[in-house]
Amino acid sequence: MTQDNVIEFKGTKKGILVRIKPEIDFNLIKTQLIQKLEHTESFFKGAEIADIECDSLSFEERKELENLMTNRYQMIIHKKEVANIEEVPQDSVFDGINEGVTKFISGTLRSGRKIAYEGNIVILGDVNPGAQITAYGNIIVMGSLRGIAHAGANGNINACVAAFYLDPMQLRIGDIITRAPDGEYEKPNGPELARIKDNMVYIEPYLTKK
Repeated sequence: MTQDNVIEFKGTKKGILVRIKPEIDFNLIKTQLIQKLEHTESFFKGAEIADIECDSLSFEERKELENLMTNRYQMIIHKKEVANIEEVPQDSVFDGINEGVTKFISGTLRSGRKIAYEGNIVILGDVNPGAQITAYGNIIVMGSLRGIAHAGANGNINACVAAFYLDPMQLRIGDIITRAPDGEYEKPNGPELARIKDNMVYIEPYLTKK
């Protein structure tokens, strides 16, 4: 897929799957989406969308695309299929990292599983490659993190990601992204903590004070 064609539509039994190439400028994504839908408006009008696949979209960007498709082209978004997003009550919207609403999930997240929450997320298990966690606050994995983790998804760069074995496919805090290096690299040998320092994702051993 090139920069001229960053969006693909694929028909599935549950509706149309919208695949968007990751880490593309959001304005370009919107422009190409509008162009594609304008050229085939009669075909997509009233169409059911099963999911929007793009690892680098923020909550706000995903919602903007959903609103565009539903309000302008009368498309139907199956929200439960997007990412199991759960919203907290409006009177307790999460705005910190040291306290607030927290979702606990027990068990291993397998490939294809997506969890999103407007607070902290604690996984009592492993996160396998291909699984994805998105949180407005911190992400804590009491096991191995090998999938995708996005903490501070509402722009909170003070959020952190910690795991007993931190080896993610992609790790993002706020809008700062890092990936696992190509080829052989030194694997973690203990719990680690990732957070933003000097506008970069910095990973350090998690050392408790005795």
